Amino acid sequence: MKQLAGLDASFLYLETPQMPMHVGALHLLELPAGYDGDYVEDLREHMRTRMPLLPALRRKLVTMPLGLSNPGWVDADPDLEEHIVEIPLADGSGMAELEAQVGALHPVLLDRDRPLWKFHVFTGLEPGPEGQPRVALYTQLHHAAVDGQAAVALAQVILDLSPEPRAVGAPAARGRKRGQLGTVGMLRAAVSQQWQQTLKLARALPGAATVLGGMAVKSLGGAAAEASMDKLRALLAGVAAQTTAVVRGKQAVASLGPAPRTRLNVSLSDTRAFAGVTLPLAELNRTRRRHHASLNDAVLFVIGGALRRFLTKHGPLPRKSLIAAVPVSTRAAGDTTSNNQATMTFMSLGTHLADPAERLAHVIASAKAMKAQMSQLKSLMPTDFPSLGIPWLMQAGAMLYGRARVAEKLPVIANVVISNVPGPQVPLYLAGAEMLTNYPTSIAVHGLALNVTVQTYNQSLDIGLMACGKAMPETAELAAYVETAFMEFQALPVMAPDPEPAPAAKKERKAPARKAVAKATPKPRASTPRKQATAG
Repeated sequence: MKQLAGLDASFLYLETPQMPMHVGALHLLELPAGYDGDYVEDLREHMRTRMPLLPALRRKLVTMPLGLSNPGWVDADPDLEEHIVEIPLADGSGMAELEAQVGALHPVLLDRDRPLWKFHVFTGLEPGPEGQPRVALYTQLHHAAVDGQAAVALAQVILDLSPEPRAVGAPAARGRKRGQLGTVGMLRAAVSQQWQQTLKLARALPGAATVLGGMAVKSLGGAAAEASMDKLRALLAGVAAQTTAVVRGKQAVASLGPAPRTRLNVSLSDTRAFAGVTLPLAELNRTRRRHHASLNDAVLFVIGGALRRFLTKHGPLPRKSLIAAVPVSTRAAGDTTSNNQATMTFMSLGTHLADPAERLAHVIASAKAMKAQMSQLKSLMPTDFPSLGIPWLMQAGAMLYGRARVAEKLPVIANVVISNVPGPQVPLYLAGAEMLTNYPTSIAVHGLALNVTVQTYNQSLDIGLMACGKAMPETAELAAYVETAFMEFQALPVMAPDPEPAPAAKKERKAPARKAVAKATPKPRASTPRKQATAG
């Protein structure tokens, strides 16, 4: 048995019928021409051969006595008849029907008596443009087992680079299964974990104090920082709130205080609305490079522009900028461990600015300030901590938070979650079928009724919009606004930088001339079914 780390276990404690804690994706799959087999059976057989290489899918939870400490993982062989199921749709179904199915299935909690994953295969889809048969797959994996990058690592084992599945080597022999620990053994394990977690946290404190002290000295100035505890508290409060300075024209504007309240900052219902949208990655990269923006800057600008349009129509659009909660990975390069290694930061989307150029400058400056802080702080965020008694407290708190509608009564910290997960840039195949889309399906929480997760795949940027079905049922409309905001991004003229004053001994250089960028209409990927669904 291996006990869960504190961050992993928190996704179990916070889960309620209104707040499911699994992640996954919606994939459109194209089968080879002339295929007449049973894809569900083919997928089960494919997963059976890969299962020895997927320990995260071969374990289930065991709870500790009296729920005193975090539960543990124990080996369990999944019943693939139960974990991979077929859902027949009406013949000729398309993207709209798939999105509705994801919205209906996402609130259904995974069975904790089984390994925490499930695959839903949809049949009956409209064939491809040349008559190729198609199916779709909606995957669910509990967030207690994986974060975004760990899920990508799992996909690398499951998926192939060609229609012909690769031969997998024989895995290392599994140790003999041991019987479940008795009550005394489990209590010993719980006490041992508490001791190890406490020691680990204690060892980290001196390093954390050094980093925070260095930040204080740098920000407040030598002896003044060391002598003024009030200033230090103010600094740490500012760090916790991720207060940043952003640029509007030539004037620095402080983004202070809580986020504005919107229709998204409510307690969740037990319904979900989902939509997927695809943007061409090559054109997105060409455009963002013209503006010296990162891919993450471009994503935040496009999503912020879509939300601004949506709230302008459905109202009200706050006078203050919307704030995005942005997950930040703390995972070391090459680490493929199936667990959670991430923290959260906050960024301004500039939605209060009508001018797109000003909004883009705002987003870029906000991101730059965030990165400067997070480069020092992300190593301090613990993913494991002592948990004695925590299961009771967190579970009771999560239930009370939703029932008492606390989200409507507390100050708003952020308005939307926006997550950017790097993915593969080549076409992939699953049990012989080509994967055409990879729309992430993630978690909405009380007070943040919309989650926008994006992932790069095969020269495209696939975006999944998951919202509370009561707070925002119009996810398909928001997806259309994402496409409009992308076209707005393409049409932005490249602004010439302000000339820097040259040294006195040198002649001042001329600023480069202003260059216009022609507006281009994005080409949707040929295999994306959204246009088919909306054409009728």
